[in-house]
Amino acid sequence: MTKHAAAKFTLKSWDEKPYDETAGLPKLSRVSATKSYEGDIAGEGRVEYLMMYRRDGSATFIGLERVVGSVGGLSGSFVFQHSGTFENGIANVDLSVVSGSGTEGLDGLQGEGEFAVGHKPPYNMAFDYDVN
Repeated sequence: MTKHAAAKFTLKSWDEKPYDETAGLPKLSRVSATKSYEGDIAGEGRVEYLMMYRRDGSATFIGLERVVGSVGGLSGSFVFQHSGTFENGIANVDLSVVSGSGTEGLDGLQGEGEFAVGHKPPYNMAFDYDVN
């Protein structure tokens, strides 16, 4: 039975470094960030993003985030796969749990979520999940 989780997160750190800034080409950067969750998802996440910036400042990115804490009262860890865009000051992100990444009480976790955020924390997210 699918359950719905509502959570808020804040960014505790954001360390972005370009790794390819070739003239005339889109900039490529790598981000290491730490997030703090509260609500139906509680704990800490560590995410690595790979980003591509266009000339207009918009970006496309992918990432992997390990979350350690709890979902719906079940403790353990799991990995979110992120796929997103950044346009007009808003990041739109689709999330999915990487199959086989759940541990302890979150072993067998499956699910998908999303968030759309600007520059004013805390950020709200929604997550629909099952634990087999």
